[in-house]
Amino acid sequence: MEPTGRPKDLGDFLKARRAQLSPRDVGLPETPRRVTGLRREEVAQLAAISVDYLTRLEQGRVQASASVLATLARALRLSEDQQVYVYELAAKPFRRPRRRPGEKVRPAMKRLLDQLVSTPAMVLGRRLDIVAWNPSAAALFTDFARYPAARRNYVYLLFADSAMRELHVSWEEAARTAVAALHLEAAQEPDAPELADLVGELAVHHPEFRTWWAAHHVTSASYGVKRYRHPVVGELALDCDMWESPDGSGQRLMVLTAEPGSASDEGLRILASWTADEVSPG
Repeated sequence: MEPTGRPKDLGDFLKARRAQLSPRDVGLPETPRRVTGLRREEVAQLAAISVDYLTRLEQGRVQASASVLATLARALRLSEDQQVYVYELAAKPFRRPRRRPGEKVRPAMKRLLDQLVSTPAMVLGRRLDIVAWNPSAAALFTDFARYPAARRNYVYLLFADSAMRELHVSWEEAARTAVAALHLEAAQEPDAPELADLVGELAVHHPEFRTWWAAHHVTSASYGVKRYRHPVVGELALDCDMWESPDGSGQRLMVLTAEPGSASDEGLRILASWTADEVSPG
């Protein structure tokens, strides 16, 4: 029989750890409070889970999943020994998180990027990291090169980069879809420290992300129409298609095209003319 853990002891530990931390310890603004420690709402915010779920965890009324333990460990700044302890209380195997090396784009994919001169395209890897892109994609979206590799993530930039936000005619729809896609990615490696870092940072700084992540919606949509409002070339209606690499790496090529002869097609040609001499990074 599979061990059931000690949910009451786990709940007591979570409450005790919450009381030991201040908002400053976890990157939140200091606010007046009657008792020391973090509020339950603040921990739920940091872990991108609902307050009700955290309440039931602390009361020992529900079992914690491995993915929730991983986000709580980051939110509560647990040491490795403390993480081992909470996993033991939850009867879950503790795996020391290992950071995976940065992804490399396949040479064939890189050649394809370089050949898509007037077509914005990028390669998305694990957790929707932007592994490579062509000059047209940078001209359409934002200057990806000004971000360090750890921040070069499609979901992160949708929330954190003002140019990416303003570009989308319906930013909320685009961001919700991206969060749902990230949730599907997360199911494949829920304990990855890079994922915990990404989710934790977005949850702290962006209330919309906290709300949508806690909803647990998922999507595997691989095509659709994207509508943009570019500051130079104006309105663009582009078909977005995702092509998965055949090597099993999980990398996908995201390509944006326009109806030939349309105003959007002309807009892409103008963008491409700016970048004619540039080479695709990656």
